[in-house]
Amino acid sequence: MDPQLNNDHKDEVEQDEWNLRLYVAGQTPRSIAAFSNLKKICEEHLSGKYHIEVIDLLEKPQLASGDQILAIPTLVRKLPSPIRKIIGDLSDTERVLVGLDLSPAGKRI
Repeated sequence: MDPQLNNDHKDEVEQDEWNLRLYVAGQTPRSIAAFSNLKKICEEHLSGKYHIEVIDLLEKPQLASGDQILAIPTLVRKLPSPIRKIIGDLSDTERVLVGLDLSPAGKRI
């Protein structure tokens, strides 16, 4: 691996694969918006280095306890560690980026 190439990307995403889990309850407008917003953010900032798992709690309510889901939609970043959670439709891009540690707090995008 080229050390210079590695140093050039230090400010970018350090993990090869981001594992994101989006908890929703059916095909509500908020659930659809959350998925759409998440997909857009991932394409712009993770350039294909992500995996989104959508979990519909109407179909599998038992999965809510594993990640301690109390509200929906909720995004859970499983990897890279530590686990992070963001509640809502993910329409505030800057808040989502800060929540996912993709943008330093206070830095405008």
